[in-house]
Amino acid sequence: MPLFAALLLLLAPWQPPVDPEATAAPDLVEITALDPTIRLDIRYATPRNFLGRPVYSEARAFLQRPAAEALVRAHRRLKTEGYGIVVFDAYRPWSVTRLFWEATPDDKKHFVADPSKGSRHNRGCAVDVSLYDLRTGRLVQMPSEYDEMTPRAYPDYRGGPRRARRLRDLLRRAMEAEGFDVYEYEWWHFDYRGWRRYPVLDLPFSALP
Repeated sequence: MPLFAALLLLLAPWQPPVDPEATAAPDLVEITALDPTIRLDIRYATPRNFLGRPVYSEARAFLQRPAAEALVRAHRRLKTEGYGIVVFDAYRPWSVTRLFWEATPDDKKHFVADPSKGSRHNRGCAVDVSLYDLRTGRLVQMPSEYDEMTPRAYPDYRGGPRRARRLRDLLRRAMEAEGFDVYEYEWWHFDYRGWRRYPVLDLPFSALP
């Protein structure tokens, strides 16, 4: 790319990408409004995340309605096994995806979405989840921590405690049964299969009902 063109790209303000296939009207709903027994642990509203500072002003979680309803079904399926779903993140404004991209080293960028393409989180069709024990109310141990950028985060990682792998796989089966696909590098990240129909959004939580 010529130097002048490259400089123009650097100086131009980024905008969310427009996907011509995304023709569905957004219908973001608050997950806990559908089922308040789904727990929230919104790490990006706290310093407990890989950036070490809050990037959300509110600890809330939204999904497009079909994805939210599918998540509720997965949660209720897991209840029969003695577990419930805890949500770390769901809909994410595009500007936050850009922030993540710029803050992540090049060798770790497969763990974050390219803002020039947008994230399925930005479409309201991706959710980061784990399990909590219904009896104790505590988060279960998984093979890695949330947002850990190591091979332990891969959904097919074969190391670590056997029980942790069993619970990771239990979560995956429940989510896949309701129309989600796991991301190949993160056991906690699930994309709803209807994601392509929805546009990339950059709405702050304060603009949502």
